Amino acid sequence: MAFSDPISDMCTRIRNGQSAGLAKVVIPSSKLKIAIAEVLKEEGYILEYGLIKKGAPNSEMVITLKYFQGRPVINRIERYSKPGKRMYRDKASLPTVLGGHGLAIVSTPKGVVSDKAAKEYGHGGEVLCVIE
Repeated sequence: MAFSDPISDMCTRIRNGQSAGLAKVVIPSSKLKIAIAEVLKEEGYILEYGLIKKGAPNSEMVITLKYFQGRPVINRIERYSKPGKRMYRDKASLPTVLGGHGLAIVSTPKGVVSDKAAKEYGHGGEVLCVIE
């Protein structure tokens, strides 16, 4: 099934999985989604991710969600840039989420990185999603 916005679908599946108290969620896989999951893992918002049917045309990714004292670690995950309205920001105007305690995932020339890493690299880019 084709999605008009696969990144928004990924955010929604994570949000729904955590609100239902699930340990894992399964989503269709792509290179961009894997890069986003890697940033979420590096920043401590998920435990891990893995691929099912690696290399197959319809491969899937399993994301193990993270909880702290029975509550989800991710309070809010939303798509920032949308297919109808792309949001590109230079390094000086990248969004600061929760005064620096949240995370913005940015697609830069160096790859998909967190907002903090993008500022260190001196690059801006498309802000894909924000996490609190």
